[in-house]
Amino acid sequence: METDDVSVREQLFHNRVRETIICVLLFTCLYMLSYLILNQFRKTAEFVTDDVEDATVNKIALWLCTFTLSVAVCAVLLLPISILSNEVLLTFPQSYYMQWLNGSLIHGLWNLVFLFSNLSLVFLMPFAYFFTESEGFAGSRKGVMARVYEAVVLLLLLALLVLGIVWVASALLHDNIARKSLYDLWEYYLPYLYSGISLFGVLLLLLCTPLGLSRMFSVTGSLLVKPRLLEDVEDTLSCTTFEEDSLSRKINCGSTSCWVKLNMEALKKEYQAVQSKRVALEMRRKASPWQRNLGYPLAMLVLLALTVMCVLMVCFNVLELLLDETAMPRGMEDPHLGMASFSMFGSLGAAVQVVLILYLMVSSVVGFYSSPLFTGLLPRAQDTNLTQIIANCVSLLILSSALPVFSRTLGITRFDLLGDFGRYNWLGNFYVVFLYNMLFAGLTSASLIKTVTWAVQRELIRAFGLHRLPLTVSRSTVPFRLLLASGLSKIQ
Repeated sequence: METDDVSVREQLFHNRVRETIICVLLFTCLYMLSYLILNQFRKTAEFVTDDVEDATVNKIALWLCTFTLSVAVCAVLLLPISILSNEVLLTFPQSYYMQWLNGSLIHGLWNLVFLFSNLSLVFLMPFAYFFTESEGFAGSRKGVMARVYEAVVLLLLLALLVLGIVWVASALLHDNIARKSLYDLWEYYLPYLYSGISLFGVLLLLLCTPLGLSRMFSVTGSLLVKPRLLEDVEDTLSCTTFEEDSLSRKINCGSTSCWVKLNMEALKKEYQAVQSKRVALEMRRKASPWQRNLGYPLAMLVLLALTVMCVLMVCFNVLELLLDETAMPRGMEDPHLGMASFSMFGSLGAAVQVVLILYLMVSSVVGFYSSPLFTGLLPRAQDTNLTQIIANCVSLLILSSALPVFSRTLGITRFDLLGDFGRYNWLGNFYVVFLYNMLFAGLTSASLIKTVTWAVQRELIRAFGLHRLPLTVSRSTVPFRLLLASGLSKIQ
């Protein structure tokens, strides 16, 4: 009997060590990837300065931002890893090499992401901002530790302010929870705070994702080579070359013009932008006919199919919400991996779910940076200051940590939320979930219809040369017969 107990304890110990090693390796890889990404956007001048103290502070803040970004990437991968793990265990149920992949590992990964998300949002990112802006208290010795003390004091004051505001809100909405939170801060107060943050993230996804789904067509189109019917690369390249030559002459003649001297930096930046545009156009001109005539239509069809599939799945989820109460998002303690597929279409349906979840995340990021409110946060290569990096990391973490709840609420996947992700107060409200699905389907459908109709009209006008009409002529009033005649004359 004692031998059996020892063997069980040893097995539990080895399982815990194995899960810890896997999680550490995963976070290490994501941390290195995040550091490489931030290193491409950070402003080098802030880290290579004569002031050693400022350089040290900026490096520490960058490390904290890297940790936050790695947590955000891991939050995005939570549902795909969980869904694919279940399918792998269904495909190889008795495989010796897949014994490390179990429900305990996935559950622990969800708990770690939840913990690190709270840690980054509540402590690390505010501390990084205060740390970079602090100079030390008046009368104290200058140095890194003086900045640390000031940042910690400001962080404590901010924590007290935020906790007070949330306690007042909980007292107004749920009096019992507010009373309990005075005695048990960890059990009631902090989950209530993070529930509000997650609700804000889900609402932000509701606004950004439909906009991003409509913007994905134009963003993808700018990266691909369009067919000659839709774009005249030679004409655009000649105009760009002429503009580049004009800017080059202005820069070379700057010594004789006082106005050009004052605007030399702006001219150099504009010249570099035009030069990069010319290089991109030359590469697009050299594209093969297959890439030009097949790649662009296929990419547009794939984007259209993915967007329509998302809308159809949300509409189907709305019907299930009305007929079956099990369609409501909820949490679970044991994922029971390897028992049954989370899609009615098996492994193929699970793969489609993973693709749709990642597609929605990319679309939400595109929509976030396309929004007029957040356009100023768009990072620029080698020209993003540390404050902007902190703001971008916080924004991406809010979006990514809300992605599992967002996907489950819309019915993109049937994988229920694990750990504390399924304990949000508003998830059990039928009216909130139903209204959220209806708003997403309506906004996405409206954005898609508007994008497709305007894109078709714009490309037809450009293809038939009507974009060269004077501004006094309204292109929307051009009759269809004139449009058709112009197209026939072009063909002839």
